[in-house]
Amino acid sequence: MFTIEMTIARPVREVFAKLARVENAPLWYSAVTSVHRLDSGPVGVGTRFRFRRRLGSSDTINDVEVTAFEPDRTLELSSVSGPTPFVYHYELSPSPQGAQLQLDGTISGKGLTGPAMLLGPLAEKFFQRGMIDNLETLKRLIETGRA
Repeated sequence: MFTIEMTIARPVREVFAKLARVENAPLWYSAVTSVHRLDSGPVGVGTRFRFRRRLGSSDTINDVEVTAFEPDRTLELSSVSGPTPFVYHYELSPSPQGAQLQLDGTISGKGLTGPAMLLGPLAEKFFQRGMIDNLETLKRLIETGRA
């Protein structure tokens, strides 16, 4: 498990709205090339998405489900199929500077093939470093009004 914390200089409501627009993940999540909603209705627990991700030189598909959702506070995404099973639990709280974002993540290299399977034991550290960069991109997009 890893934890990443950062402050985003925008109100919690605005940050949550951008984070919960899961279809826009390719704007800030570097490995994600597309996200498609698999159902309809408002986003909430049980909502499903199909993520196409680039891992090394391979395209992979993960079906992902919202497993926790509390508006303006909590969003949890859990993979339900595909390689590198993960759970990303995002928690937001107000801070004097705007919104405090905390990501608690778990991910494994299970399901990787070819040379990428060598990453298995290092998967969590590798993905943690990537998520720091991804969240910095999200922060920049939100703070500049481009997300």
